[in-house]
Amino acid sequence: MSVAEKRAQAEKKIKALRKKGRVCLPVLIEKRTIAHTFWGKQWCDNLEQYSDYANRLPRGRTYVRNGSVVDLQIEGEKISALVAGSSLYEVSITIKALAPALWRTILGDCAGKIASLVELLQGRLSSGVMAVVSQAGSGLFPTPRQISFRCSCPDSASMCKHVAATLYGVGNRLDSAPELLFQLRNVDPAELVQTAVGMSLTQTQADAEHNLADTDLSALFGIDLDGPGLTAPPPVGGAQPAGADKAVTGKAAIGAAVAAAKPAAPAKPAKAGKPAKTVSARELTARGVPTHMRQCWLKSGVLLATDERAVYALATHGEQAIAAYLVRRAS
Repeated sequence: MSVAEKRAQAEKKIKALRKKGRVCLPVLIEKRTIAHTFWGKQWCDNLEQYSDYANRLPRGRTYVRNGSVVDLQIEGEKISALVAGSSLYEVSITIKALAPALWRTILGDCAGKIASLVELLQGRLSSGVMAVVSQAGSGLFPTPRQISFRCSCPDSASMCKHVAATLYGVGNRLDSAPELLFQLRNVDPAELVQTAVGMSLTQTQADAEHNLADTDLSALFGIDLDGPGLTAPPPVGGAQPAGADKAVTGKAAIGAAVAAAKPAAPAKPAKAGKPAKTVSARELTARGVPTHMRQCWLKSGVLLATDERAVYALATHGEQAIAAYLVRRAS
């Protein structure tokens, strides 16, 4: 089949899955470049360093470019995917957490060289820091021994093309959510900033929260954020708990800063006479939807951008997709 035919086939399978209530986050590759940012490109480059993967990676690149990865989910240290081939195959990948001793070494080598979380997650690093985090075997990126995987296909190879496509899909996903790499290795990127300024954990956490809350990220990135500062929304149907007006902290703040750096997808016009149902970013956050998931839904078409800031139109399957995600997250 031609590339266009393969993509059309994958899109049909995505639509069929969504009709069944599955929340699909497909990997969508524009043109031929799989990843564009430092973290995404480095993930792909790291895979290609290892001879263990040499035979299967080219087929994996073809599959991911054709849109065959119809769903890719990253939760904790686990990656799950559905890849369309002659059938629809289930892929499961686990990334081993970074050894504490190795993480301490990375922290020490990067001390004093990273100024902010925004700089870190955007990959705006000095050559020395880039060399430390990218070093094969001793950096943040996993080696083959630290990656275990399973695929439901009948291929007996050590790595099938469906697993390879999924791994490349992770590189693409890191473009929009680089914090997922740190999540996969079970480390906190804020620690790299904390050691950089040589302060105690408590002091630097407070400073990082203050900086993220007060920095004019709208001016920095040239886009609008959801609202003034990075503030936590009030809970639905109840009084606001003590301290809820404080800036979002920890991983939530990191996700918000990264999401702010990505421009929203262009809005699709609603059908005449049928105004699309809308939902705000605050409503989604209050329901338990993290920022990086909102960005993925914008890319995959579950949410559609509107002319109103931080308000999205729901696709026909949007509410069903959000509800199914929240059920899976709760379980």
